[in-house]
Amino acid sequence: MYRQLYGFAMAIAMRYAIDEQEAADIMSHAFVKMFRSISTFDETKGNFHGWLKRIVINESLDHIKQRSRFTTQEIDTTDEPAINNAVIEKTDAAEIMQLIKQLPPATHAVFVLFAIDGFAHKEIAAQLNISEGTSKWHLSEARKILQQKLTSIKT
Repeated sequence: MYRQLYGFAMAIAMRYAIDEQEAADIMSHAFVKMFRSISTFDETKGNFHGWLKRIVINESLDHIKQRSRFTTQEIDTTDEPAINNAVIEKTDAAEIMQLIKQLPPATHAVFVLFAIDGFAHKEIAAQLNISEGTSKWHLSEARKILQQKLTSIKT
């Protein structure tokens, strides 16, 4: 089972981790949790991959929380920084993921949860024990930082 699910779980962990070592730590803890609670899995509530994904995401967030403290900064405005699509088209996915991993831990977690895993700010706030406004601030901050980094590497 471990060998079958390794790639799936590692791909999720890599979205939240700074490097492969951290992702491997996250994944190993997630697999321990999965094996300990496998008897609680209820296939009527969803599929096994979805259940494992939730475990890996929760373990990733726990790991990030241990690494840093979330701030309670909020944003008053909803102005979103614009990212030039021409710059993104010239950048490959690996470069973009490297830039995402350079974000501050809390900002990184919010960005991945929102932009990659598709969570709403309300869900992110509940997961991370922060306000929706703080979640929105982190997303805006991530976009601003990524825009600056993308612009600087392509100009």
